[in-house]
Amino acid sequence: MTGVALGVGGLIVLPSQSWAAAENGLSHSAEAIHQEPVFKATPTHIYEALTDARQFQKIQLIGGTIAKSELEAKPAQISTEAGGTFNLFGGYIVGRQVELVPYQRIVEAWREITWDPGWYSIVRFELKEQGTGTKLIFDHTGFPAGAGEHLAIGWKTNYWEPMEKLLA
Repeated sequence: MTGVALGVGGLIVLPSQSWAAAENGLSHSAEAIHQEPVFKATPTHIYEALTDARQFQKIQLIGGTIAKSELEAKPAQISTEAGGTFNLFGGYIVGRQVELVPYQRIVEAWREITWDPGWYSIVRFELKEQGTGTKLIFDHTGFPAGAGEHLAIGWKTNYWEPMEKLLA
């Protein structure tokens, strides 16, 4: 009997089975965000809005979640080279450009400064032409447990809605 055995008082799971499932470390509860906003703009315009610090500064100001004075004191800084860093929303969001494929894809190691030191998530922006506009296929993984709802709302209110206004 290697699986389970009936014992006095009920079911007994033998040790070889109880820890075997956890041995591989696979999580079935990790949160992830997948969003697909569509913009009435070209992939070029969207890519530039996300990678040009002056344009992204406009997105931050339109969003209005951080005081204008704070954003002006600590403006957006975005490297346009893989391996380069970025600093957004008055220093609240920081990270590194992992991959930049002009007008097609951006992959970032992304974090909120309130997260534990060394904790970075992965953010991926994939740009696909769709008719006269562009679908932005967005995925965010690897963030701390419990942060998903906050982040999902934040992407909409701090990125997609202000970008839509900027690009209109």
